[in-house]
Amino acid sequence: MIDRRALLHGGATVIALAGLSKAYAAGRVKQRPIELVPDSNGLLDLPSGFSYTLVSAAGRPMANGLSVPGKFDGMAAFSGETGRTVLIRNHELHPKSNEGAWVRGNAPAGLPLFNPNAVGGTTTIILGRDGVTVEQEFISLAGTDCNCCGGPTPWGSWLSCEEPKRTATNKIADGHGWVFEIPSTVRSAVAPVPLKAMGRFNHEAAAVARDTGIVYLSEDRDDGLFYRFIPTQPGNLAAGGRLQACVVDGLKSTANRNGNWTAGSGKSVRWVDLSDVESPADDLRWRGAEAGASTFVRGEGLAMAADNSVFLSCTSGGKNQQGQIFHYHPTGIDRGQLTLFIEAGDRNVIDFPDNLTIAPWGGLVVCEDGSADNFLRLVNPDGVVKTLARCAHSNRSEFAGACFSPDGKILYVNIQDPGHTFAIQGPWAAFATD
Repeated sequence: MIDRRALLHGGATVIALAGLSKAYAAGRVKQRPIELVPDSNGLLDLPSGFSYTLVSAAGRPMANGLSVPGKFDGMAAFSGETGRTVLIRNHELHPKSNEGAWVRGNAPAGLPLFNPNAVGGTTTIILGRDGVTVEQEFISLAGTDCNCCGGPTPWGSWLSCEEPKRTATNKIADGHGWVFEIPSTVRSAVAPVPLKAMGRFNHEAAAVARDTGIVYLSEDRDDGLFYRFIPTQPGNLAAGGRLQACVVDGLKSTANRNGNWTAGSGKSVRWVDLSDVESPADDLRWRGAEAGASTFVRGEGLAMAADNSVFLSCTSGGKNQQGQIFHYHPTGIDRGQLTLFIEAGDRNVIDFPDNLTIAPWGGLVVCEDGSADNFLRLVNPDGVVKTLARCAHSNRSEFAGACFSPDGKILYVNIQDPGHTFAIQGPWAAFATD
C-alpha cells in the first residue's frame, strides 16, 4: 500500500520545496532550458535519454468488446498483484459525448450504471511486471458525468470526481456533481454509489491526508471554494462526515488580481462548517462564501505530501490570470497556513497549471492546460523549473493524470485529446539533479 521509505523521503521533499516559494518571490526561480527531442510519431517530445510507451489509446478495443472511451483525465497508479501495476483513469465525458464506450442510453446489458443517460466514468488498466504491457483494460465506473480529476486514497482506492456540464441557467446537471470510490482491487465495474456527504458541486480533485483521513477537495469554478471533508470513520468515506470550506483570514478572494500577495508569503487559514451539502440548488459555494469562506479561481490539481500538507493549483488565478499554486499546511485541528507557492507570470516557466503530483525523488510535477503548446513541468526544490515533455500532437491538448509507478521508475501521464496514456521512462535521478 504505502512504502514508509517513500513517505520519509517525501517529507524531506516538502521541506525543500518550502524554500522554493521564497526563491520565487526573490526572483530566483528560473527555467532551465531543456532541449526536447522531436517525436517522429508526432505524439510526445521528451528530453534526450527518455522514451515513452503508448500504453492506452481511445478507440482501442477492450476485452469485453467495448472500445476505450475518450477524454482521458485524472489518474493514479497502485500496486497490483505479484508486481503488477494498476492504473485507474477518469474520462471527462458529458452525456451527449460521442467519445464514450457506448451510445448514450444504450449501455451493455449488466453494466452497473449511475445514470443510463451518462457515458462518463473510469477505466482500470492492469499492467504487467514491466509496467507497460496491458494485461487487462475495462470499465470500472459507468454512467457518471464529466469525471475530471480525483485522487488516490492511502487504502488503495481511487476517488473519481464529477465536474458535470452546466445547464442554461449555469446550474450543474440534475443528479450529478458527486465523488465516487473505486477500489484498485476490483476487476469489473463497481456499483456506483455517490459519497453524498462529500458535497455536490463542480468537483475537480481530491487529496487524502494519511494520518487523519481528511479529504481535501477542489472546485473548478471562477467563484469556487477549497473544501475539506472530515470523515466520521477515517478510511470509510461512505460512513459520512463533515464538509468544511477554507477561510483565508482577511481575504474574500485568493485571485490576487492586484498582486498584493507575494509568492513565498503565507496567510492564516481556518475552516467553516457547511450545511445542506447535497445542494440541490447548486449554491453550496455561495452559501460557503456568505459564511466567510474565501473563493479560489478555478481550483484544480491537488497533491498530498508526506507531511500531510497539500498543494493546490488554481488554473486562472493570479494577477496575469495564468495560474497559481498554493501550499496548505495544517497547524492545528481547525487552523492552517496557506502559502502562495508560485504565481505564473511567464508562460515559458509555467502556464495554466492543472493536475499535480509530487515526484518520488523530489519536486512537483505540473500538468499544463494552456492555450498554446502544453508542457509537463518539473518544479525542483532548488528553484529551477525544467520541462519534462511537450504535447506534440496536432491537437496541442492538455496534460492530465500524471502519476508515478509504485517503484517510482515510470511516469504515467495522459493527453486528453485524442486520448493517450503514456508510460515515460528515463534517467530520472540525473534529470532531477543535473
